[in-house]
Amino acid sequence: MERNTHLVGQSSSFLDAVERASRAAPLDRPVLVIGERGTGKELIAERLHHLSARWDGPLIIMNCAALPETLIEAELFGHEAGAFTGATKARPGRFEEANGGTLFLDELATLSSPAQDRLLRAIEYGEVTRIGSSRPVIVDVRIVAATNEHLPRLVDEGRFRADLLDRLSYEVVTLPPLRNRESDIPVLTDHFGRRMALIIEWDTWPGFSQEAMEKLLAYPWPGNVRELRNVVERAVYRWSGQEGPIQDIQFDPFESPWRPLPTSASSPGTVPPGGTVPPGPSDEGSIAVQSHTAFDPTDCADFRQAAAEYEKAILAAALEKCRWNQRAAATALSLTYDQLRHAMRRHELQG
Repeated sequence: MERNTHLVGQSSSFLDAVERASRAAPLDRPVLVIGERGTGKELIAERLHHLSARWDGPLIIMNCAALPETLIEAELFGHEAGAFTGATKARPGRFEEANGGTLFLDELATLSSPAQDRLLRAIEYGEVTRIGSSRPVIVDVRIVAATNEHLPRLVDEGRFRADLLDRLSYEVVTLPPLRNRESDIPVLTDHFGRRMALIIEWDTWPGFSQEAMEKLLAYPWPGNVRELRNVVERAVYRWSGQEGPIQDIQFDPFESPWRPLPTSASSPGTVPPGGTVPPGPSDEGSIAVQSHTAFDPTDCADFRQAAAEYEKAILAAALEKCRWNQRAAATALSLTYDQLRHAMRRHELQG
């Protein structure tokens, strides 16, 4: 399987997770990979496969959340012809396809209770039975599973089988989020940026300006490495033809003065024909005022109070959007950190 992405990083937390996966790879035991979206769980699963004795066998990937509950068992274990409506011919499941190799189950926590029961049996006895068949099939499969959920909590809530978790958690590799890998952000930015520059056939790589890099370092990255890759590649190709280091960064690709208003927030006469937001100096600011202040600008009897309420609403909205990361909020508002702190004290917005 050829990949266009690689495990890139130098932070100790990231290297510790990769090292743990590398040491577990030769052992023919299940491994759980835990991490937020975009942290590279599938890449760790591939590493576990390629560094194992099964490297020349199949690596079968199944996203458990991508299928409706009624089809998950058929996908995992296969089915015979006529087993259910639409099953016109027999089909092997992912377990049979992964025989002799590795089966990677992504979004494990979304498996239904019946699917968990059958998965446990398959792991314990090394055999699966197709839906509509009474004859088990022997399989030799290593399980690697991934989730962004805390599975012990799901066990306590009765949403995940404790004995299945016991079988799968021989080793657990937890990937750190990008916000805890600050030293990796410049490395990943350079990696993704250079690769995009190669794709669009730039002769040289100008890099990112110091101001742009400070914005990248201050951003909280809820989408982790996947989001960073998108932001960096978008900045590179949009900068094409301009000189000097890349300066423009857009974190939200949906940011636009023309984006539609939420249907629930719209009312008769609010949205013009076409259903778009009229242009304004700050679309985020207008939404923030509606959600953070009851001050009505159309019925203003005190200009200073109205201006103060508006400013406070903008600050509160930026802080919430940046999860109260004050440096990120300052960057988003084009303020210095000290300016933001002063404004927060003035409006009694202490995080």
